[in-house]
Amino acid sequence: MLARRALRCAARRGGQRPPVRGLRVSPRARSAMPSWVIDRYGRNEVLRFTRDMVFPAIQYPNEVIVKVHAASLNPIDLSMRSGYGATALNMKRDPLKIKSLDTEFPLTLGRDVSGVIMECGLSVSYFKPGDEVWGAIPPWKQGTLSEFVVASANEVSFKPKCLSHVEAASLPYVGLTAWSAINNVGGLNQSNCSGKRVLILGASGGVGTFAVQLVKAWGAHVTAVCSHDASTLMKKLGADDVIDYKSGNLEQQLKTLPSFDFILDNVGGSTEKWALDLLKKWSGATYVTLVTPFLINMDKLGVADGMLRTGVTIGSKTMKHLLKGVHYRWAFFMPSGPSLDEIAQLVDSGKVQPVIQEVFPFSEVPKAFLKLEEGHARGKTVIDVINKK
Repeated sequence: MLARRALRCAARRGGQRPPVRGLRVSPRARSAMPSWVIDRYGRNEVLRFTRDMVFPAIQYPNEVIVKVHAASLNPIDLSMRSGYGATALNMKRDPLKIKSLDTEFPLTLGRDVSGVIMECGLSVSYFKPGDEVWGAIPPWKQGTLSEFVVASANEVSFKPKCLSHVEAASLPYVGLTAWSAINNVGGLNQSNCSGKRVLILGASGGVGTFAVQLVKAWGAHVTAVCSHDASTLMKKLGADDVIDYKSGNLEQQLKTLPSFDFILDNVGGSTEKWALDLLKKWSGATYVTLVTPFLINMDKLGVADGMLRTGVTIGSKTMKHLLKGVHYRWAFFMPSGPSLDEIAQLVDSGKVQPVIQEVFPFSEVPKAFLKLEEGHARGKTVIDVINKK
């Protein structure tokens, strides 16, 4: 009572009301928002537009709410639409089984976001409402094909100044996936990459186009494997050698080249059987693949048996190849605002540029999924969320 009186007296004297410490609120209360969701797993017909998706709320003090200006699609969105990884992702969403509803639906897909912060949690000091940010939302959280999305503050970063929101939305997920494989797992960085021979298998997709630019910016000699119609793009992005996998036996073509210090495999399958023979033996050379059985094992065998099978597989393969003088590694997408800070610097300095195949309005999200499903991507499929036509 005394505090309220003091505030009223201060107002009458022309004083300003002291702000409530750390509390920032949205300009208007909302209970629902437009969103593309799925209510079950399946093919493209499961996508449903709704104007009644529950508006995201800040649950933890380190979270922010972002108004989505643009999003983009990745192969994981196609996989998640069909139920890939549901066992592991549901365990991550509710590890203690305390939620009242035993379902992940309605589920919003989309991992990339570029937009504007609308609200900040109590412990967020690095950002404020109105800041333009970009980020990649982990797959166990509600996605970005919505008007708003909630994210941890350490999952987003200031958007590169030189990019529009549509351009920026094409980079976070593929950039962080490539960064995880090349830097976190592969150990390459700006100080040790110069002069190294790097092979990128599956170079024309989202991760591949980013990876080519990243290691080239760090001074590597880059060999890109793609189809002939993507060779001009690869040269433009900085690849020193471009190999057309359709022009003959790929393994034999690559064996005519000097051995490699690092291989990033975006293809998997039979490629893994011979690709490690292309590495320099007993020199610390490393093969990193992004095609792993981790989530598939858990879907098929359950959490415990799936994790056991995965551990045995990676352990045996690592030891097998280590005895042959090369390193074998798996890599995964890892959300990281600090890594996005470094990527933003590369973008603003002109060393990395977005590669966009096509932009769709928010009303045509199903068409965007079909485009991605065609395969043979030459960059990213982006959703202009602000443009709802």
